[in-house]
Amino acid sequence: MPNKKRRRSNTKIGNLTQKIISILKREPGKLFNHKQIAAKLQVDDPNSRNEIVRELAQLTAKKHIEEKERGKYVFSAESHYHTGKLDCTSKGDGYVIVEGMENDIYIPKNNMNKALNGDIVKVYVYKQRRSKKHEGEIVEIVERKTDEFVGVVQMQKNFAFVNTSAEGKMRTDVFVPKNKLNGAEDGEKVLVKIEDWPEKADSPFGKVIKVLGMPGEHNTEIHSILAQYGLPHDFPNEVEEYANNIDTSIKADEIAKRRDMRDVLTFTIDPKDAKDFDDALSFQVLENGNYEVGIHIADVSHYVIPGTILDDEAYERATSVYLVDRVVPMLPEILSNNACSLRPHEEKYTFSAVFELDKSSGKVKEQWFGRTVTYSDARFAYEEAQQIIETREATIPAEISLTGKSYNVDPAIVNATLELDRLAKIMRRQRMKNGAISFDKVEVKFELDQENDPVGVFFKTSKDANKLIEEFMLLANKKVAEFIGKQSPKKTFVYRIHDEPNDEKLAALQTIAGRFGYKMNLKDRKSTTASLNNLLTDVAGKKEQNLIDTLAIRTMSKAVYSTDNIGHYGLAFDYYSHFTSPIRRYPDVMVHRLLQHYLDQGKSANEEEYEEKCKHSSDMEYLATSAERDSIKYMQVKFMQDHKDETFLGVISGVTEWGIYVEIIDNKCEGMIRLRDIKGDHFDFDQEQYAIVGRKTKQVITLGDEVLVKVKEADLVKKHLDFTLVEVKSAIEA
Repeated sequence: MPNKKRRRSNTKIGNLTQKIISILKREPGKLFNHKQIAAKLQVDDPNSRNEIVRELAQLTAKKHIEEKERGKYVFSAESHYHTGKLDCTSKGDGYVIVEGMENDIYIPKNNMNKALNGDIVKVYVYKQRRSKKHEGEIVEIVERKTDEFVGVVQMQKNFAFVNTSAEGKMRTDVFVPKNKLNGAEDGEKVLVKIEDWPEKADSPFGKVIKVLGMPGEHNTEIHSILAQYGLPHDFPNEVEEYANNIDTSIKADEIAKRRDMRDVLTFTIDPKDAKDFDDALSFQVLENGNYEVGIHIADVSHYVIPGTILDDEAYERATSVYLVDRVVPMLPEILSNNACSLRPHEEKYTFSAVFELDKSSGKVKEQWFGRTVTYSDARFAYEEAQQIIETREATIPAEISLTGKSYNVDPAIVNATLELDRLAKIMRRQRMKNGAISFDKVEVKFELDQENDPVGVFFKTSKDANKLIEEFMLLANKKVAEFIGKQSPKKTFVYRIHDEPNDEKLAALQTIAGRFGYKMNLKDRKSTTASLNNLLTDVAGKKEQNLIDTLAIRTMSKAVYSTDNIGHYGLAFDYYSHFTSPIRRYPDVMVHRLLQHYLDQGKSANEEEYEEKCKHSSDMEYLATSAERDSIKYMQVKFMQDHKDETFLGVISGVTEWGIYVEIIDNKCEGMIRLRDIKGDHFDFDQEQYAIVGRKTKQVITLGDEVLVKVKEADLVKKHLDFTLVEVKSAIEA
């Protein structure tokens, strides 16, 4: 009998390595012998103890643990710990992204240990699996990304759960006691704050801090988008009060400290619905025949003083947020739309970059930077300036005019506009020759009625008037960055940097472009940028344009702010900064301050402090962009709700194992056809071909195919569109 027993216990202890490490890891400083570990594992037969002894010896040899005293072990392996950012999947598991590590670390659902999407976590990596995939367990939450979440109240008898599943990658409900509901009713959307997550509780405990309204209502959903990204909505009263008490009058003693440019012809060109004009151009012909062009920017830093509550609020926001139906400004209206806005026929304090340009080549002969006072002679919408450029005449017809009446433009302004346009085109050609990439991506805009419901979709494209302004803003941004960046000794400055594109994504773009018959040469930087530009030009106006444009943008690294200048790949500039929009971007305010500080012969600023501010500005820009994208997605779903019975022509823009994404050609709305909903056959995903293939019919439906679709479901809360496939119209040639 005893022998039989022994044989049965011969079965190995499953996951022994992991179990031993978990025991030692839970009490990092404590020494354990093999008997104590056996007791923890609840095994007491000799075979199991021997197995533990052998495993302890192996782990010691691999330096995963240390034998501190004879037969007594402690967890050591710091090398198996990594700190990184958790990216959860919708299934509840996730990956920790560690800077400098080639592969992400896979975290199964049961090893999350209360970590949530976006948290900075410390992770322990188990030995690498045969699949080369790192797998680990989260052992510590270093920093929560956020403790505030948007969700819907589900009322129980004496408490409620806030269900956050519709809002992205939050994987748990939040338990809220009745006395912490803050007046929220069942079914309402709320902002909930996590206060505690007890050891044995499945869900965190929280309190409702804001009731947003009923799901699906317009204001509820827009406020939810802002709340989800932690973006503010209104200014605190004390900030509004502080701003309203600023003296915004133009004073003679302040003018005396500035270069007075009020007599130089100056005007603004902006979108017709703009309220904040943060840049103006001045133009005059010099005696030597060259042109003096001034790029005049609102002098926000004159009013926004470091250390004030106004500056603190602007820094926290870091950017204005442009949603489909509203702007959430960085600065209170008294500044953004009044004092700092370069409105026509008003004197304003400005910060200027003034250039003497060669009349024929557009090259910079002389430059000057400093504080000025200017007077805008006129304000134009892009459409009005475009009319002058296209017709070369002074008459603005009523249908284009900002006033709704036709009028004639001052001949000096007509001449200035035409000359600035000519110079801008020379500068743009030179930039392209130097390897800049031209992304003229089509912007989707909505016509909204008084209830903010979308009644139409239109596309905003960049014309000559837009490009004129763009080129001169680029010139100012580049020259300011060069002026500081080339100084010796090196000075701390805020740069806008853009790294080289991702090789793998470029190769994927090449493959997809090839499916549409376009060739790319990725041999070196020059051939890559030339190929990208040719591709973007060739697809213009074609059905696949938006798909290729989007994929090309995705190959690019993200432009960010940094004190470490690595240049700007997309613009092909060695030095670049943001100087031209301080009303809506905090980095521009920092650039103005630093530029003035250095013009006053100040010492180099603290690099660490500015790098932190750069990182915060980049992070806030990312959140604002995400919120803007979500608001467009929301409006597209809302628009499609009213067109449920119509059939639309679309292009397949993505293929996955669960469905195909289709972008409607007429309005750029994107939705999904689930594979299980396609009638007549069972389709399998073919990753190599970017296609799905029918099992019976062998029909191949692939990226770029034209299809007819109908709306199956438009979910406003999840911002999700489901389509039904009506017909496959055409396949691209193989």
